[in-house]
Amino acid sequence: MGLFDRIRGGEDLPRVAFIGIDGVPHTLLADHPEEFPNFAAIAEEGTADAIESIVPPESSACWPSLTTGQNPGETGVYGFQDRENGSYDTYVPMGRDVQATRLWDRVTEANRKATVMNVPVTFPPQRTVQRMVSGFLSPGLDKAAYPDELRETLAGLDYRIDVNAKLGHDEDKTAFVEDAHETIDARYEAFKHYIDADDWDLFFGVFMTTDRVNHFLFEDYERDGEYREEFMEFYRKLDGYIGDLRDRLAEDVTLIIASDHGFTTLDYEVHCNQWLAEEGWLSFENEDHAELGDIATDARAYSLIPGRFYINLEGREPRGSVPEEEYESVRAELKADLEALEGPNGEKVCERVVEKEDAFRGDHADIAPDLVAIPNHGFDLKSGFSGHGEVFGKGPRNGMHSFDNATLHIDGEATISDANLFDIAPTILDLMEAEYDRGEFDGASLV
Repeated sequence: MGLFDRIRGGEDLPRVAFIGIDGVPHTLLADHPEEFPNFAAIAEEGTADAIESIVPPESSACWPSLTTGQNPGETGVYGFQDRENGSYDTYVPMGRDVQATRLWDRVTEANRKATVMNVPVTFPPQRTVQRMVSGFLSPGLDKAAYPDELRETLAGLDYRIDVNAKLGHDEDKTAFVEDAHETIDARYEAFKHYIDADDWDLFFGVFMTTDRVNHFLFEDYERDGEYREEFMEFYRKLDGYIGDLRDRLAEDVTLIIASDHGFTTLDYEVHCNQWLAEEGWLSFENEDHAELGDIATDARAYSLIPGRFYINLEGREPRGSVPEEEYESVRAELKADLEALEGPNGEKVCERVVEKEDAFRGDHADIAPDLVAIPNHGFDLKSGFSGHGEVFGKGPRNGMHSFDNATLHIDGEATISDANLFDIAPTILDLMEAEYDRGEFDGASLV
């Protein structure tokens, strides 16, 4: 395996290539070794197992935690939409909102080089690393890539930041599947180009298309639906690309492959703010409401995706209605209500409800949700403010994220036991023989 070994500064320096496969569940790969022989080979010759995601298991929070080894209380990113301190204003976190130190920054500070490609929550691209093209939420390639050479190369490969997810809303998924293939094809060509360049110490690239395919075709896979073969064919292609990239790596490079969360079939969307309104927790100033700032002064709680619940607390929220001395009792009441919530099928909606002190710690825990509901498989927690006629519904997606069953493959010696997303960053640094303070991470090295 590999092209050639390199020596810098008279010292052998081990390197790492990390390939992210967003949202891929471990069991999907482990249950089909004959369909995915390259993943199976890495599991047999190295090690592979299921790992846990983070609270909450949402890509915008997961990737900052995976790439820093720290929880959202340190990264400052809790989800796709976060709340401003002392305000009802919300914002979409971007790369500059990540407050913890990224892996590639540690590598660069050690005078080593990092190529970073398509990692979610990295826009705008950093100019302090060797090269970077930002991922999910980037406005377009022209602004998402640095330096110019990278942007020009990617443009020549018809590189795409993301799939056109709107195509997945169509009943006929043919166009969506074609777009997914074209997107992953271009991503592979880009990864291949820079892996062949072999001029980096850390290569960190993410296939995001897997998450998109799972959102719209996962039920077809799990329940033998109309597009099951298209789903499997897409993953057979991914497996082939992984095998080719693995073969191209130099001997001094360890390959790591991981997903940021698992996946499961979606049966019911749960409109949490509608539920809060029906249960008397949430009210709005008027009928025409569309955002968090429209909640009324007597509202006691509200929700942001995915499954984050906030007490409307005096002194913290601008129009807080719950006195600080009642905070613990009110939160306990809301937690009990969430734990008792059942879906139309009689199943409990929440697998568990986590209090913020048990999930978040750090300099940015002040914007943490008071509770996070981790749903049971089959339920997807939504939190719009426009109002829905029913608490339970079904949209165009048939797959949803899960906290459990993320995957980790390491093409080398490691011990994956009771591991989680926080363990990946220190593992990469250990494999690179990079110095770090073990107390900086919420996880521990697996090697």
